[in-house]
Amino acid sequence: MVRYRALLDVGATFLGSSNSEELYRAIYTETAKVIEFTGFFLSLYDAQTDVATVVLNVVDGEETEPGVRYRGSDSEVLRRGTPTAVEHQTGPCVVLFPEDNESDLARSTLSVPLLCRSRVTAALTVYTRRPEAYDPDDAGLLRRVADVAAVALENMRHIEELRRRSRDAEKLEEIGRVLASSLDFEEVLERVSLAALDLLHLDGAGVWTHEKGCATVRTSVGEVPVPVGTTWVLSDALAEAVIGKGRPFVIEDASADENVPDDLRPFFNAGSAISTPIVMGDRVLGALSARSRQVRRFTEYDVGMLVRLAGQATVALDNAELHASIQALSLTDSLTGLPNRRHLELHLGREFAAAGRGRELVLVMFDLDGFKHYNDTLGHVVGDQILREFGAVLAQENRAMNLVARFGGDEFVSVLSESDANAARGYQARIYAGIESNPYLAAHGVTVSSGISEFTAGETLCVEDLIQAADRRMYKTNTTKS
Repeated sequence: MVRYRALLDVGATFLGSSNSEELYRAIYTETAKVIEFTGFFLSLYDAQTDVATVVLNVVDGEETEPGVRYRGSDSEVLRRGTPTAVEHQTGPCVVLFPEDNESDLARSTLSVPLLCRSRVTAALTVYTRRPEAYDPDDAGLLRRVADVAAVALENMRHIEELRRRSRDAEKLEEIGRVLASSLDFEEVLERVSLAALDLLHLDGAGVWTHEKGCATVRTSVGEVPVPVGTTWVLSDALAEAVIGKGRPFVIEDASADENVPDDLRPFFNAGSAISTPIVMGDRVLGALSARSRQVRRFTEYDVGMLVRLAGQATVALDNAELHASIQALSLTDSLTGLPNRRHLELHLGREFAAAGRGRELVLVMFDLDGFKHYNDTLGHVVGDQILREFGAVLAQENRAMNLVARFGGDEFVSVLSESDANAARGYQARIYAGIESNPYLAAHGVTVSSGISEFTAGETLCVEDLIQAADRRMYKTNTTKS
């Protein structure tokens, strides 16, 4: 009777728990009041993934490390959803733990399912070293504890899901502010990947972009990141869903899914993944991807959260792109498309500092001879086109590490890094040859004057010295090519 009276307080005790861990321990405590055992463990079961996880394991009154996982279908009580009793057992408990020493042997085991709407959600198991320890009354008592515990666990799951969603909503709001604070394209991609990693507790996350049927990793974070720059051919199904229809694409079992390319097998040889599109304007830039080592890990809620993150990334990327466009306009000459004087000054400032540390630097200034004549006699339309064509000649001969800019009017400047005066003269010769071979410039008899100045430590004290020296030598030598 004492044991049955103890059942009366079980529901109230369970309802008094404020979180899952407290509830697990309350289930253990109340079970101990109605039945004898040496060992106790509570396993939560996910039928979708067929994974059971031990959330509380107690042996001889001492808690051991939780988190042991096993395949639920290997457990009769989880597989069939019916109580299981084992007598005269000669091995470890019905669930095989790593320990196999004699002290952990279970002679009698009693295990009952926890059911919610006829669905197995957990298993409560007790065992003892004494054989034939449990009778039908014990099984009935354990089932009653399990029935109340099942309701309590389901209620706690809903409560914690609401708490989680509230926390996630707050996190999303904060993530939105963080993303919006960055105006750098690549930084936004990395930040949204880190946000996905944290929000969904992932093993990996990243962003890939697409071009001509191929995807390229732009950023990757997590325990096993995919190397940035990795490229692969998108499968038809993935391309149609993400790029064609702008929908998320879920891979439930990466080890068996043909949409995982061979190049990515080392990173997706097991587990599951999602890719959800990042849309900019009317085009799909690529996708925000998420990875987990667990098969069928992602729920509809997870997919929804990733879609919302991708949406926030879209807003931030639009801002970054707009900022980059405005910045480019402010640093670009609208007529020739070359960097303008402001851009030149910023670049020269960096290069001058590098020259002070020992790197070679040469500046070449060009001036179109008699340019006013073209504007006065042929009109500004022709004059503008001459400027464009000469800018194109300079751009064609420019190396990636150098800069060609329109200084103002009909004056242009080339900044040659890691070059000396001799290399600059060779550059001059190529420009002259380019003018001669350009049909438009040649037809109008365009010639230029140019001057070279070279950074000299101790003599070239500022950027203005470099520019003025090139300007003086240009007018002094009046070097032309006709």
